[in-house]
Amino acid sequence: MKKYLFSLVMVVILLLTACGAKTPDKPAGPTSLSFMMWGDPAELTVWKQIVADFEAANPTITVSVEVSDWDSYWTKLKTLLAAKTPPDMFAIDAPLYLDYQSKDVLLNLQPYLDKNPGMLDGLFPQTLQAYQTPQGYFGLPRDFQTIVLFYNKTMFDKASLAYPTADWTWDDLRDAAKKLTLDTNGDGKTDQYGFSFDMWDMEPGYSEAIWSYGGDMISADHTKTLLGDPAARTAWQLLYDMTFKDKSVPDSNTSGQYGGDTFAAGVSAMTPMGHWAVPGYADANLSFDVAPMPKGPAGRFTSVNSAGFVIAKLTKHPNEAFQFLKFVLSTAGQTRLAELGFACPVLKSIAQSDAFLKQKININQQVFLDALQYSRIKPVFKGYDEWSSAVGDGMAPVWRGEADLNQTLDQVIAAADDVLSKNK
Repeated sequence: MKKYLFSLVMVVILLLTACGAKTPDKPAGPTSLSFMMWGDPAELTVWKQIVADFEAANPTITVSVEVSDWDSYWTKLKTLLAAKTPPDMFAIDAPLYLDYQSKDVLLNLQPYLDKNPGMLDGLFPQTLQAYQTPQGYFGLPRDFQTIVLFYNKTMFDKASLAYPTADWTWDDLRDAAKKLTLDTNGDGKTDQYGFSFDMWDMEPGYSEAIWSYGGDMISADHTKTLLGDPAARTAWQLLYDMTFKDKSVPDSNTSGQYGGDTFAAGVSAMTPMGHWAVPGYADANLSFDVAPMPKGPAGRFTSVNSAGFVIAKLTKHPNEAFQFLKFVLSTAGQTRLAELGFACPVLKSIAQSDAFLKQKININQQVFLDALQYSRIKPVFKGYDEWSSAVGDGMAPVWRGEADLNQTLDQVIAAADDVLSKNK
């Protein structure tokens, strides 16, 4: 009996030992993150380098980057969000931020920021405002854009005109544009224009003029379109007269023949534009530089906007995704972005360093930073995408020379206000 009990006990012990023993686990593989953004192949090259730097510092995390053109990007992103299969992280244009944040598809970053006090202290405060909500930050800026005046030095030199300065007013710009508008081959057709601007988007288009004349685009509470107020109409009239009276600005039919950017085509002498255009203008072998936007009766104003990044609420790896965002905003990440040359770093120390100020393309980079002093944030509100389409598409007949300015403005404002009423 004792032998039987002893044998039974040994069997039980062996069974328990076998059940409790663990075979060595296979090493856990790295966490894989996906990041989607818009851009071009040159941007993808730099982002791959940023990822390589990040992975070297965080060997348990890998990041795959997908870059698409602007239109394809938003179409794909909406499809993935609808299917509840979004990338872990994706880029966001600041004006569209609230459209996505209000749909509850973004991760609230505030708890992570609270665990990293001081993380945002070194960023330009103007770049953060667009992402602030009562619940905290659901996105962060990765870079920013201020609109400045680009000018073609060759065209100014041939016309024996002094380059634009910080003393310029919109009247000075208009006078110079007239002198720079030429029929260079004598065939009776204008083949060089003094000025051009984006006739659809407010950012490199009409917002700077409207602010400079004392107007605005939308009320502070985002319930009323102000594009038809007297001061705004004065600015609209200036741009209209430059186009159809002075004929120093190509209408949209003409600019369309040059892909929408006559400055890049070497056909216009001046244009308001952001830093994203610098590499392309350099590749076009243009001799150009930049100056502050001109002053109007209400002062000098420009737009500041940012490309930001967000984390999907459905990500399975929020901590690792935040680590990547944190790296992009670090000295190492921002230095790499400065090398990209498409935008201004949001980290002050890098924006004010040689990494940004002494890039290979030799233009006055400081002008973009100084513009923050007289900048206003490009409006950010729910329904922005639909509102901007109502305005841009609605005003298109005017810039084709097919519709009356003021009558069209009245119609556009009604349509834009209807969008705002649906997005309260």
